[in-house]
Amino acid sequence: MASRKVLITGGAGFIGSHVVRLFVNKYPTYTIVNLDKLTYAGNLENLRDIEKKPNYKFEKGDILEVDFLRDLFKKYDFDGVIHLAAESHVDRSLHNPTEFAMTNIIGTLNLLIAANAAWTGNFEGKKFYHVSTDEVYGSADNGEFFTETTKIDPRSPYSASKASSDHFVLAFNNSYHFPSVLSRCSNNYGPYHFPEKLIPLIINNILNNKPLPVYGKGENVRDWLFVEDHARAIDTVFHQGKHGEVYNIGGNNEWKNIDIVRLICHLMDKKLGRPEGTSEKLITFVKDRPGHDLRYAIDPSKLMAETGWRPETTFEVGIEKTIDWFLTNQEWLKHVTSGEYLKYYSNMYQGR
Repeated sequence: MASRKVLITGGAGFIGSHVVRLFVNKYPTYTIVNLDKLTYAGNLENLRDIEKKPNYKFEKGDILEVDFLRDLFKKYDFDGVIHLAAESHVDRSLHNPTEFAMTNIIGTLNLLIAANAAWTGNFEGKKFYHVSTDEVYGSADNGEFFTETTKIDPRSPYSASKASSDHFVLAFNNSYHFPSVLSRCSNNYGPYHFPEKLIPLIINNILNNKPLPVYGKGENVRDWLFVEDHARAIDTVFHQGKHGEVYNIGGNNEWKNIDIVRLICHLMDKKLGRPEGTSEKLITFVKDRPGHDLRYAIDPSKLMAETGWRPETTFEVGIEKTIDWFLTNQEWLKHVTSGEYLKYYSNMYQGR
C-alpha cells in the first residue's frame, strides 16, 4: 500500500471524525493529520479509539490563519487534503452570517492558496477534496432531484457561504489546473452527532422529557444518509474522483421531518420501556424557520455509476443504530451538552 500524507480539516466534528477513523484504520501507511479549531462542535472525545494510533496526528488551529496553514504544509508535506471544516448549522447562520462567510469562504480560500503554493509545479499525485452540501441547490419543490448540473440557488447564509466556497474550488481547478474535486451530500445522521441537529436533538430531549420542537407543520422533506456510508463515499471520491468534477452523495431515503420525529418517539418509548405515545406527547410545533427550504433530494447516480459506491445502511437499520449508540453513550451526550468535553483537549494535548 502506498504511503500518503493527508490533511483532514474539521476532523473532530461529526462527519470528520468518522472520516478520520476510517482513514486511520483502513490505511495504516498513510499519515492522517486532523486539523480542528475545536469550536463547540469539534470534540476530540469522538476519536478516543484511534488517538494513539501511530499514523494519526492532531493539530489544533484555525483555517483563517494563513501563515499557520503554510507552516503546516511545510511541516507535513501533504499530498492530499479533505476539507470538512465548516460552520454548518442553518439556524446559527441566520443569527451570525458573517461568521459563516469567514469560515466557509475565506477559510476555504486560505486552504486553497496554501495548497496551491505548496504544490505548484508538481500536482502529480496531489488532490484537494472539498466536502459541500446539497443545500447549495436550493429547494426541490417540484418533485425533481438534484443532479450535479442543477442550478446553484442557495437560500440561507449557510448555503450561500458553501456555494461560494464551491465556486472557489472549481475556479482554482480551472484557473491553475489545481487538482481539486468536490462532493455535495444530503443530511447525515448517526453516532457522535452534535445535539443541535434534528435527530440527536429529538433523542436527547426525549431522554430528558423536554419538548420536541418541530418547525411549522413538520412537512419539510430531507434525504437522510447514514454517516458511515458518507465516510465510505468520501474515501471513494478521494481515491477515485476525477479532478474538476462534482459528485452528489445521497441516501435515496426521503423523510418528512414530522415522520422522523414520530418514528424516533416510537422507538425510544419501546427502548426505554415507556408506554407507547409517551414521547409523542412532547412534540411541540414552533414557528417555521425563515426561508426554510421545503425539500432536498439528491440523485447520486453519477458517483454510483463511476465508482460502484452505494449507500448500504437502510434508514430503519441506521436510526436503530443511532438511537442505540446515544442510549449507550449518554455520558458523551452529557459532556457535549454541558461543555465538559472541552476539557478533554487540555487533559490530552496541552503541555506535551
